[in-house]
Amino acid sequence: MLAVHILAEGATDTGMGWLVWVVLIVFLLMVLLGWLAWSKGWLKQDEEESAPAHGHGHDDAHGHAAEAHDDLTSIEGIGPKVAQLLGGIGITTFASLAQADLGKLRETLDEAGYKYMEPAGWVEQARLAAAGDSEGLQKLQDELKGGRRAA
Repeated sequence: MLAVHILAEGATDTGMGWLVWVVLIVFLLMVLLGWLAWSKGWLKQDEEESAPAHGHGHDDAHGHAAEAHDDLTSIEGIGPKVAQLLGGIGITTFASLAQADLGKLRETLDEAGYKYMEPAGWVEQARLAAAGDSEGLQKLQDELKGGRRAA
């Protein structure tokens, strides 16, 4: 109400009419830019395609069966960033992780700044997951902390 009064009176008494106009114009510009960004989708984050778990692939643009992907984040000690890192070197399934060379895994983790991670437990878990031994996998995961055997 004060702003309306200042604008209506011409701000002769306060000398702040110009400031109210500036604030009003800035506010309207921000609303306009916010609406524009929202309507154009500039604020939307790219959504990752959710990969089907446990060997159910899908067709690519050419009609060929795409490689199946497993949810590597179900392995104790692997989060979304590490799973993406592993995908970058071609490890997208439990079977490929189970057969992975530990030296190559450690090298990849070191280069990405994850020197503190130990992938040996991941390989052991992946072997059980690839074999479909969910009971053995759960038993092993109960013994692990961050993908490592608890001391």
